[in-house]
Amino acid sequence: MSTGHTTAETPQQDGAPRPEVTPPGPWSFPVPTRQTLSNGIEVLAYDIPGQYVISVRTALPLPLSAEPREVEGVATVMARLLDEGTAEHSPEEFAELLERKGIALGASVNEAGVGVDLDVPKRRLEEALDLLRLALSEPVFPQSEVDRIRRTRLAEIEQERALAPQRAAREFVATFYDAQDRASRPSAGTATSISALTRQDVVDFHARHVGPQGMTAVVAGDLSDLDVFGMVERTLGTWTAEASVPDAVPALRAADAARIVLVDRPGSVQSEVLVGCAGPDRRVEGGWAPYPVLGFVVGGSPNARVDAVLREEKGYTYGIRSVFRPRSSGGLFLTSGSVRADATVESVQLLLEILGSGREGFGEEEVRSGVDFVSKTAPGRYATADAVADEASTMALEGLTTEFTTRNLEQMRELGPKDLQEAYRRWVQGEWTVVVVGDASTYADAIRELGVGEVTVVPN
Repeated sequence: MSTGHTTAETPQQDGAPRPEVTPPGPWSFPVPTRQTLSNGIEVLAYDIPGQYVISVRTALPLPLSAEPREVEGVATVMARLLDEGTAEHSPEEFAELLERKGIALGASVNEAGVGVDLDVPKRRLEEALDLLRLALSEPVFPQSEVDRIRRTRLAEIEQERALAPQRAAREFVATFYDAQDRASRPSAGTATSISALTRQDVVDFHARHVGPQGMTAVVAGDLSDLDVFGMVERTLGTWTAEASVPDAVPALRAADAARIVLVDRPGSVQSEVLVGCAGPDRRVEGGWAPYPVLGFVVGGSPNARVDAVLREEKGYTYGIRSVFRPRSSGGLFLTSGSVRADATVESVQLLLEILGSGREGFGEEEVRSGVDFVSKTAPGRYATADAVADEASTMALEGLTTEFTTRNLEQMRELGPKDLQEAYRRWVQGEWTVVVVGDASTYADAIRELGVGEVTVVPN
C-alpha cells in the first residue's frame, strides 16, 4: 500500500538542503491474503507490521427479518450471551480464561448480521481462536444469564425512551418504514418482545441460523512468523453446524412517511430534531463515492452548510450532523441534532431550506474540502489493526471486500460539483420524514403553519 509522500530537496539560503513538501500520494487499503476453510468460512488475513495486538472479527450475514415477530430482539440477546459459558466451560471459567490470556471478546447485531470481535496479544492468538470457536459453536445460554440479559435489555429500553436522540430515532423508523416491516421496530427488540423471550427461543435461533457457512473471519495485525491459516483451520475450521441464513430483502417505506411527528415531552428546554429521507446502499448505480462527501459538506463539520447557519449564524445549536447511512439494501439520509426549544420552529424551517438547497448545487471550494477531508484522512482512520478488521468485516456483511474501500477512495478524488449535485438530486426530493422530540405544546401550531407536511403529536 502507498502511505508516504514524495519530497524534493531544494537549497536553503545557507546552502543546507531543505525538503520540499508536496501533496500526499494516493493511498490504498491493505491487501489481505485469502483462504476458504474446509467448513466454508472465508478467512482474510491482513498483515500489519508492528500491531502486536491481533484483531479478529467474524461476520455472519443474518437479516433481522429472520427473527420471529413475537420475540424480536432474540438475535441481540443471543449475541450478548455467546461469551457466557460453553459446553466445556461455565460462565465463570470462560470469563477467567479470557481475562488470564488477555482476550477481549464481544458480539453485536445490526440489520445486516451478527459480528463477533476478538482482540488478543499475538502470542495467544491460537488459544483465543479456539475460545472463539467454543463461543460460536457451543454456547449453553444459562437460564440465569438469559434472565440477566433480558433485564438489562428492558432497562435499556426505558433509558432509550428517556434520551431524546434515541427516542427520536425510534420514532423515525416507526414513521419512515411500513409498520409490517422489521425495520420499523427497534433492532434489539421492544419491551413486549423481550419480556416474551425464553431461553429456548435463544437456543432455537442459534441452532437455526448460526454456523460457518457464509461466515467471514478477519485476522489483522502483525502476522509475521504466524501460520494464521493453519491456526484458523485447527480451530474455527473444525466447527460444523446445520444452519441456514435467509436472504435479506429491502425494507419497505411507509406510504405516509413524508410527514412530521412531534413527540411531546413537556418542559423540555431543548428539542431534538431528526430529518430524513431514503438513501442509497454502497452498491448504488454511479458509485458510493459522492455520498460520504455529501454528508460532510451538508452537515459534517462546524463549517458545513447546516452548522454555518444554525450554529455559527443563529446560535440555535451546538451542532447538527448529516450522514448518508447505507443498509445491506437501500439506506437513509439523516440529519439530526438538538436546538434551543424557543428556536424549534425556525430551526425546522431553516433546516429544510438548507437541505433543499443542495439540489441547486455545490461550490468547487466546499466540494474540495469535503473530498480532501474524507479521502485524505483515510490513512489515519485505518492505521490500526482493529480499524482494518472492522472495515473488512463491515464490507463482508454487505457482500463486499475492502477492494471496494480502495476503489471508492480513488473515485472520490475525481469528484466535482456536478457529480455531487447529481447524486444529491437523485435522493433528496423534498419528501422528508421529520421527528421533533420536545415540548410540543409550545410549537405544534407554528409547525403546522409552516405548511411543510402533515403534523402528528404523539406522547413520549
